[in-house]
Amino acid sequence: MTPEKAKLSLIEDLKSEGFADVRVTRADSIPLAPSRLREFLEAGRHATMGWMEETEERRADPRVLWPEARTVVLAAMNYGPADSDEPLRALTRRDSATISVYARNRDYHDVIKGKLKQVAGRFAAKTGGQVKVFIDTAPVMEKPLGEAAGLGWQGKHTNLVSRQLGSWFFIGSIFPDMDLPADEEETDHCGSCRNCLDICPTDAFPTPYKLDARRCISYLTIEHAGPIPAAFRRPMGNRIYGCDDCLAVCPWNKFAAAASEAKLTARQELNAPTIAELLGLDDTTFRAKFSGSPIKRIGRDRFIRNVLIAAGNSALPALADRVEPHLADPQPVVRGVAAWAYRELAEPERFEAARKAHLEKETDEMVRQEWMGTAP
Repeated sequence: MTPEKAKLSLIEDLKSEGFADVRVTRADSIPLAPSRLREFLEAGRHATMGWMEETEERRADPRVLWPEARTVVLAAMNYGPADSDEPLRALTRRDSATISVYARNRDYHDVIKGKLKQVAGRFAAKTGGQVKVFIDTAPVMEKPLGEAAGLGWQGKHTNLVSRQLGSWFFIGSIFPDMDLPADEEETDHCGSCRNCLDICPTDAFPTPYKLDARRCISYLTIEHAGPIPAAFRRPMGNRIYGCDDCLAVCPWNKFAAAASEAKLTARQELNAPTIAELLGLDDTTFRAKFSGSPIKRIGRDRFIRNVLIAAGNSALPALADRVEPHLADPQPVVRGVAAWAYRELAEPERFEAARKAHLEKETDEMVRQEWMGTAP
């Protein structure tokens, strides 16, 4: 099979599995990636994600990750919301929590990797070559590679944007050990638009095209394990897992399509779950509710931490009753932020009585600071 026919066969197969666009680039097509990654890491913008430093060499060059790789095939799968205005409209519902669109059903890692493996297996059988399959759990810089392949360009919010698909799509990659014809690199089409930069509630973009994870709500709610700094709690609003603001305002998403894969279509109960309901989840009910979901991986404690912040931002005093049990939670990260939320919701006399009672037996300094209103 010629490289040209092999590429066409691979594209057809991937599209039959639900991928909306497929592009190819050479494995050596991102020569600037190592220096840009080093700059990002040296500036500390990766926050506590130490695995980015640990995998730096492999992340910066696909050929270090797998020396036999000759080309990289990038495949995009839509996951857009059925209602394009919903992600921003959901932020106004004080009694409900907002979950990033991509996390409202099955874990995309399982869905996409399964499809990629099937296609890659068939491709290897047809061509006699070797292939590797990767999604974003592996150290692959899909966005620079996607730009080099013509799948899209990295917008000012650092996400990949496509003229055909917008930016609501996942990216998976197949590394063949054969030379497939490469596609042309995409150019930047952001122009003078600043929508994504201006809407960011925490100013996570120090300059266009650069992200500081330390200020990003997606990082804070998902990757960050400790207490969320006080300065970012109000800007979080009711976002409890991820943030879609910079995607939702991108003008190119007028071309975005809703998720076609049933396992990526939002479960109705996760479109606007009530804060009161979520505060009632213990470890068992949390695991049951989010079984098969990417949300499950952050664990109940980190999840409840986020929900408590949403409660504190709700301006609904009735939620104080649902917050109160968490003041005695076994985990400091939970009971600390519960004290913050309780201050926001409870009547002053009620809060003072609770503070006195809990401070008498509290030994964790971080939690004590929360009760005193001096937490960083």
